[in-house]
Amino acid sequence: MQFDSMIGIWIGAFLTLGIISFLYKDNPWYKVCEAIFIGISAGYWVASLFWQNLYSILWANLWPALVALFTRFEFTYDLLYLVAAVLGIMMLLRLIPQIGWISRWPLALVVGATAGLQFINYLVSNGVKQVYNTIVPLFGPISGASGIPPVHGWGEGIGNAIILIGTFTGLIYFFFSKEHKGLFGGAARVGTWFLMITFGASFGYTVMSRMSLLIGRIDFLVNDWIIGTFS
Repeated sequence: MQFDSMIGIWIGAFLTLGIISFLYKDNPWYKVCEAIFIGISAGYWVASLFWQNLYSILWANLWPALVALFTRFEFTYDLLYLVAAVLGIMMLLRLIPQIGWISRWPLALVVGATAGLQFINYLVSNGVKQVYNTIVPLFGPISGASGIPPVHGWGEGIGNAIILIGTFTGLIYFFFSKEHKGLFGGAARVGTWFLMITFGASFGYTVMSRMSLLIGRIDFLVNDWIIGTFS
């Protein structure tokens, strides 16, 4: 193994074990690794955002527009990037306490514009599509629901019935204008079970994604560091 590769593996093992050491308790080793990770991440994103946004988008479009304006007196819509540049400078004024209040204006514009742009996306993904995927025939294939291929046979009826019962009882659970007693309360309890299963599956998916990261680091420690270095 080459010397530079060995140095990289030892640094990776040192940082990995340092982060895992937090499972025992908070310690200086973990704090050093945490600070290195945060610092490298911040530096990476500063460089990445500079080249992807400030240079590739702002400067690459604004500079030709300024040249055309001052040399040929030609107005182009790329001059509107001046507005974005001014707003960006205003947001950086937050670093100056005396005039930091100015940064609230571009921040309010960004938050409001982002909320308005994302409203339709969330409405379609979390509203319209979910309603569409619950309007399925009780006996028949589910064609195109959530990208799932049609299921034929006796399983289609069971699946559609589960969707119907889960949707109906889940909505009943959130109907608080009527006391949950009797048949209505029983349906609400069934809705609670469906909600718990949904939350459990979502949590399990999150845990498994984290487990895949842990398995990757353990594989690195065992194969690359211990076996690769000491064998």
